Amino acid sequence: MVFFMTYHHGKIADTTKNGGNPMPKRVAPLSDLQVKNAKPKEKDYKLIDGFGLHLLVTSKGGKLWRYQYRYDGKQKLLSFGPYPLISLSEARERRDSARKHLANGNDPSTVKKAQKLADKYSKSNTFKAVALEWNESRKESWTEKHGKIVLNRLESKVFPYIGDRPIGEIKPPEILEILKNIEATGALHTAKRLRTICGQVFRYAVATGRAERDPTPDLKGALKPPTTRHMAAITEPDDAGGLMRAIEDYQGSFPVKCALKLAAMFFVRPNELRRMEWREINFEKAEWHIPVERMKMPLKAKRERKGQTHIVPLSKQAIAILLELRAVTGYSRYAFPSYRTAIRPMSDNAILSALRRMGYAKDEMSGHGFRAMARTILDEVLHVRPDYIEHQLAHAVRDPNGRAYNRTAHLPERRKMMQDWSDYLDKLREGAKVIPFKEAK
Repeated sequence: MVFFMTYHHGKIADTTKNGGNPMPKRVAPLSDLQVKNAKPKEKDYKLIDGFGLHLLVTSKGGKLWRYQYRYDGKQKLLSFGPYPLISLSEARERRDSARKHLANGNDPSTVKKAQKLADKYSKSNTFKAVALEWNESRKESWTEKHGKIVLNRLESKVFPYIGDRPIGEIKPPEILEILKNIEATGALHTAKRLRTICGQVFRYAVATGRAERDPTPDLKGALKPPTTRHMAAITEPDDAGGLMRAIEDYQGSFPVKCALKLAAMFFVRPNELRRMEWREINFEKAEWHIPVERMKMPLKAKRERKGQTHIVPLSKQAIAILLELRAVTGYSRYAFPSYRTAIRPMSDNAILSALRRMGYAKDEMSGHGFRAMARTILDEVLHVRPDYIEHQLAHAVRDPNGRAYNRTAHLPERRKMMQDWSDYLDKLREGAKVIPFKEAK
């Protein structure tokens, strides 16, 4: 028995040949009136239109268009939407389109999902829209501060030029022109960072179906390589003695003078020092505990060490300075409050400005230079064990098995080193001849 189906004037004609004798069987497709008048029953039921299309009438009165088909040997069901939002004629058009996809070897369900995704993103396919969406998606893995820095760079240097351009149409020369303008100002590092940021935005666009490729790799070699610049630092003992005498004679504000002295003693990062809070100081134990959240380290490391602190042992000289300072700034949360308001810490430019007032040029000494000064002299002149120094600098130090030392590693030795270092700075300030710790022993 062979089964034939033909579509004639809105009706489906079924012809069955049996022994050469036709046995016609006519099946009428749905009409608009039937669909409109279909009433709910105790159970869901179907109204068949033909070629896999049917209307599902639910017990609650819903009317949903469904297309039933087979793909790759499996029975599948595709939804076209509810009636009357989708009319009978529209449902048939969608069915016919799905059948064409099947004839071409494509699964209509997969095609529909891809189209839905494409429609979603086609409404927000400008570089700016994609970049904002990408920036938002990175919030979980970035600090709030870093996210704002990235966004500010895009808003000030990229969006004005290609922000409104469809991201899939942007070509390498357009990006290169932006980066060359930045490069012309001498900001080579900024140009390099922006190229990286733009590349990440383009790769996100590729992943979300709004661009075919990331054009930034085509710019390789087109920009000047940024030169590595080291923070200016004094690393000779005699020069360090002159610096300590200059700090002692500093005529600026008392808190800034204390900050300069402690910067030399603690050799922490300037941002960590200026944000020092009185609650972090333990005078009984002679320790300053810096919260790990305020340390400069990868976000992953901060999350792993959440709740921990970096310990800075306090020498006798440091405690004396802090006690004097507390009498002046103890009213504030911060040991070094802002000149304008006590609710914010001292400006990140305060120590640098003080060094300039003292006569030190930008290529001679910087706020970060105190770290390099301590590290160099402790290692090369005073012959302190490098791992003690690295721990106190809060650098990543691992044991022979590759494990990171904990925050209290070598604390007794570090405590002695910090006291010896303060004593050494006193000697340098006085202009006395000093000898290495090992020889002193």
